[in-house]
Amino acid sequence: MKKFILLFAVAVMSISVYSCRETTKENAEDNMEQMGEDVEDGVENAADETEEAVDKAGDKIEEAGEEVEDEVKNTDDNM
Repeated sequence: MKKFILLFAVAVMSISVYSCRETTKENAEDNMEQMGEDVEDGVENAADETEEAVDKAGDKIEEAGEEVEDEVKNTDDNM
């Protein structure tokens, strides 16, 4: 009877260890997948912000060019 109880206990422990290992593996895969999605979102956000900054810089450069052009025209008109 003792052998049966001991064998049963070993079987239950083996199943528990195997089950925990599978759960850990699944959790690790889920965590890696989530991290990949987070990185992808971060890259997309950074790209969007960079695009906006470049657009704003382009607008400022264009405005400065127009101001210079207006100054040149005013200088020519005054001569």
